[in-house]
Amino acid sequence: MEKEQVKQFILSALAEDVGDGDHTSLSSIPEGTQGSARLLIKDDGILAGVDLAKEIFATVDAALQLEILLNDGAYVKKGDIALVVTGSVHSILKAERLVLNTMQRMSGIATVTNKVAEELKGTSTKVLDTRKTTPGIRFLEKWAVQIGGGVNHRFGLYDMILIKDNHVDYAGGIKNAIENAHAYLKRTGKNLQIEIETRNLEEVQQVLNTGGVDRIMLDNFSFDNLRKAINLISGKFITEASGGITLENAREYALTGVNYISMGALTHSVKSLDMSLKAI
Repeated sequence: MEKEQVKQFILSALAEDVGDGDHTSLSSIPEGTQGSARLLIKDDGILAGVDLAKEIFATVDAALQLEILLNDGAYVKKGDIALVVTGSVHSILKAERLVLNTMQRMSGIATVTNKVAEELKGTSTKVLDTRKTTPGIRFLEKWAVQIGGGVNHRFGLYDMILIKDNHVDYAGGIKNAIENAHAYLKRTGKNLQIEIETRNLEEVQQVLNTGGVDRIMLDNFSFDNLRKAINLISGKFITEASGGITLENAREYALTGVNYISMGALTHSVKSLDMSLKAI
């Protein structure tokens, strides 16, 4: 968790939600009213976002007191209480929606990721996230993947060279794309890993003939061709399978011997874990 990034996110989100004031609370509840609320879990899954909730409550009102009953990564079930917050009722209500929105989203991602990670147990394969994230909160979604037992892929276009099918086609082929990438790194002095996507066994062989990459992505390969590709690569490069991977077939992909499977579904289509903040 990068404190400054988290701080800026919270301030922006609160500005969006609160505007010039929580007029419902200000008008209906006397100033200075004190109280407590508990965060109630209403679904089974993996809890994520507790550490973020601490920062949200502290940003809204440093005088709020938190009793943390369950931490990030904990398995939770319907009826569990994750935390209790005590202090100014106006402050609790101001923080409520941001805490719930982020924790529900993050817990949904962590839950799905954990299910996949459990399927991969006993293999050497790890599950990766992708850039298929919600704009503005990618860091929260990737944080949730980590909590759920997954591994973060690149965070953006800036921290890795990932040569995909369109790059290959526009560059005029795999060899050109890889050589161009190395020329760019030399010219700019940047130190970035290079990954290249392949669409078939012929392209895998072209990468092997060219070399100069750190990882080979095997996109939409059948299980038979994926095994052939893994044998062909023979440990020379890190391998990543992508495309059409689900919770139901994740283990079958892992059993091919691939190092990583990447799943956009970890972040782009998860169901949030239901929870609420209730006065006590």
